[in-house]
Amino acid sequence: MQVRRAFILTRSCAVPAPVDEVAAVLTDLEHYPEWWPQVVAVAKIDDDNARVLCRSSLPYLLDLVLTAVSRVPPVVEVALAGDLAGFARFSLASTPDGTRLDFHQEVSVSGLLALAAYVGRPVLLWNHERMMAGCEAGLRARLAERVS
Repeated sequence: MQVRRAFILTRSCAVPAPVDEVAAVLTDLEHYPEWWPQVVAVAKIDDDNARVLCRSSLPYLLDLVLTAVSRVPPVVEVALAGDLAGFARFSLASTPDGTRLDFHQEVSVSGLLALAAYVGRPVLLWNHERMMAGCEAGLRARLAERVS
């Protein structure tokens, strides 16, 4: 019997850049390690698939395969396989000051992560929050580089 645990994770923020610029950065997976501190490595498999290694605050390396579902705003989405199974989606909306990003992820974990989720769910959620804070800060910095 395989133990599985589900997570639904959300986060919203606004960045001072147009939707197309934000989408361009979010769909350029190969360059994530340059601006997203918790993305350790990305290896392009083909035009629609990449292997991504992530490590946030906890000493655990997530090994993921991301498959492009949508690269066109207003929705940028990937399917996730590997240590997490499910999807991650950024919905982008133009605002007077730039772009509002609504992140929505639905994943399940199995194996050791599922066992850890029994007692450590709050810690795993905190770890994910740290990862997304790194995403937001790195995305802001990357977009500022592109403007200048």
